[in-house]
Amino acid sequence: MRGAWQRQTALTNNIANAETPGYQPQEVSFESALQGAMNSGESPEALQFQTETQPVQAGPNGSSVSIDQESAKLAENGLDYQALTQVVGARNDIMRSAMGVAT
Repeated sequence: MRGAWQRQTALTNNIANAETPGYQPQEVSFESALQGAMNSGESPEALQFQTETQPVQAGPNGSSVSIDQESAKLAENGLDYQALTQVVGARNDIMRSAMGVAT
């Protein structure tokens, strides 16, 4: 969830700077970091997700941000975050049930 939250922040910063000349969009690719951790046996809680600058050709206003692309990424990330929240909630319900705690 931290990775999705960090990506959300990067995407909203991109949109906020859409008219800033010279601004390069930021991205957080947490899926590859999680996959690497899973493959190597690392704990996902210890991962540090990196915000990376995406080298993109600047548009006519001098910015490299496409509002349409960033908005689509923002919507997709929102759905991912919502799904992660539901998975965590289901996991917590299972743990409570196993411990005999009423929900």
